[in-house]
Amino acid sequence: MLLLALDTATPAVTVALHDGSAVIAESSDVDARRHGELLLPAVHRTLKEAGTELAAVTEIVVGAGPGPYTGLRVGLVTAATFGSALGVPVHGLCTLDGIAYAAGRAGLDGPFVVATDARRKEVYWARYDDARTRVTEPAVDHPADLAERVAGLPAVGAGALLYPAAFADVPPGMPEYQSAGALASLAAEKLARGEELPPPRPLYLRRPDAKVPANYKVVTPK
Repeated sequence: MLLLALDTATPAVTVALHDGSAVIAESSDVDARRHGELLLPAVHRTLKEAGTELAAVTEIVVGAGPGPYTGLRVGLVTAATFGSALGVPVHGLCTLDGIAYAAGRAGLDGPFVVATDARRKEVYWARYDDARTRVTEPAVDHPADLAERVAGLPAVGAGALLYPAAFADVPPGMPEYQSAGALASLAAEKLARGEELPPPRPLYLRRPDAKVPANYKVVTPK
């Protein structure tokens, strides 16, 4: 196996290669506005670090969000393009699951919450029994509306750091953004158990920010 993992659902543009036993190369840049510009160079750096070429990749996993519309699409479209060109399977995993898995590897145990920044003063979030077990569907909410539902639970992710009034317990040393290395390790673990991974379908959870102007006039030829 040579699994290529990538995720652009958070401000981290992150890429990793996993050989079925461990992550062999990884590259990450944090820039919420340059996903499209940074992703392909990150893929190139990761392949170069591993001493291999894209043609050697046998499977692809991509973070399916939730995440802002434009950034999320960059990763999904790139993964689909690579998969089509190489003729290899493309899988999708929830981005929050990758962050939860990384939190578990960083030492977090027991029930906790993952929250990422959804902009518009909202967070994408989900609750976990442990690093591998999500118990709620990913959702988008205002932090103030979550305070009672997440009270007493540790929280990880950039969304938790942004809204301490709602997420009071943010353990130190936990991941803030997605890591493709964690996503790749989670995918490889699932594949090794014979699990069928989901297809790469985006978890947008809400409509994109870009809209057609209300007074837009359609001009058609006569």
